[in-house]
Amino acid sequence: MTRWVGGLDGCRGAWAGVLLDLDDPTRFRAARFACVVDLLDAPEAPLRVGIDIPIGLDCHVTAGGRTADRAARAQLGSGRASVFPMPARAAVYAASYDEAKALSRASSTPPFAPSIQGWNIFGYVREVDRLLRARPELMTRLHEVHPEIAFRRLNGDRPLAAGKKGPARQAGLAERRTLLVAAGVPEGLIAARPAGIGADDHLDALAGLVVAGDHLSGTARPLPDPPGRDALGLPIVIWMPAPLEAPALAPDDVPR
Repeated sequence: MTRWVGGLDGCRGAWAGVLLDLDDPTRFRAARFACVVDLLDAPEAPLRVGIDIPIGLDCHVTAGGRTADRAARAQLGSGRASVFPMPARAAVYAASYDEAKALSRASSTPPFAPSIQGWNIFGYVREVDRLLRARPELMTRLHEVHPEIAFRRLNGDRPLAAGKKGPARQAGLAERRTLLVAAGVPEGLIAARPAGIGADDHLDALAGLVVAGDHLSGTARPLPDPPGRDALGLPIVIWMPAPLEAPALAPDDVPR
């Protein structure tokens, strides 16, 4: 039996996906998937998949988001990375941005409205929410991750020197590639970015794959601990990699 794991990150109208056979690292694949289920039901049949999208939605949100959102924000600390507070399920399923803002304010304490960036990912959130409600057995295979938490964890729980966007973009991407190699991701898979997939989306999917591997081995860590569940039984937890044993990258070690 092969042990495939995968990672997924939303991209324009689709998903950036990666797959790796843990028992034979020469076997891997990167592709653009139209739907999450296309990767889960792929011939590789991954045992675990890390996905950069919220799973589990509250009926009423308090204190600035789900428990997982608040725990992730505390883990990241101050810096460039952010965690969007997820509004209540009713707002995620709203037909328009204005309706989403109104429903979110009505179902949160203190009231808050989702940002336009948050609204732009709600279609991906609905896709995963519907999938797990229709096929609850997939909850043992599909797990929420936050790529920047994963990269920070791989860097010894230290902030990275550069972001994935802006003037330091290339340094930031190179830094993340170096961390992925140190985590055991084959360089060939890192280089195998499909056409139409952004470099940052590909790397974020690979971060999800690292977490998936750790989840399969039982070494991944949950935020919060213990994990929560929503009213429909879906997990509310962001998984992060196992604690790093190797030295983290110091700022002077970051590739330029």
